Amino acid sequence: MNLRLLALVGAVAGAIALPLAMASAGQVGDEGRTAGAVELADTRGPGGTDPKAPPVEASRSPLLLGLGLATAARCGPELASPDGVEAQTCVLSQGDDSWARTYYRNATGRALDAFLSLMGPEGRTVRTRCAVAAEDEPESCETPHERTRGELAAYTAVAEFARATGDGPLLLRSGSNSKADAGS
Repeated sequence: MNLRLLALVGAVAGAIALPLAMASAGQVGDEGRTAGAVELADTRGPGGTDPKAPPVEASRSPLLLGLGLATAARCGPELASPDGVEAQTCVLSQGDDSWARTYYRNATGRALDAFLSLMGPEGRTVRTRCAVAAEDEPESCETPHERTRGELAAYTAVAEFARATGDGPLLLRSGSNSKADAGS
């Protein structure tokens, strides 16, 4: 009788401990990746507050998307600046989450400042500072995931790359709009 009770308690403890251990271990490939500072902005009009709207929450952005869920992507064109910056920016959606991601390559020979913004319905904006090293290797940066509100078509992403001198000129602006969506 005591053996059965001990086995049951051990199984329950294992069922509780395993998800906690996996959550604390993080995603495979997470080490060494930094997205920089995350700035959540609520830009829905004067004062930026709407008491009826849910608060903006940052969530962890996994590098691995997992199995079973389809990911929708709406990407703008691949762009290149004469200074040596190449980028393509996308709005991604999986399940109930949406986020922005920019794929870039920095061939300028110097570190750059970059900001990636995800703009959604009701004036909601999530902005992330991307650490762009002076390396000529393809990289990516993404915003935290946000719960999707409305249609994916209502979301837009923009990445801006500039010299890291604080007041350097804009080198490239890349958006998630396609050529058919192109406007201002």
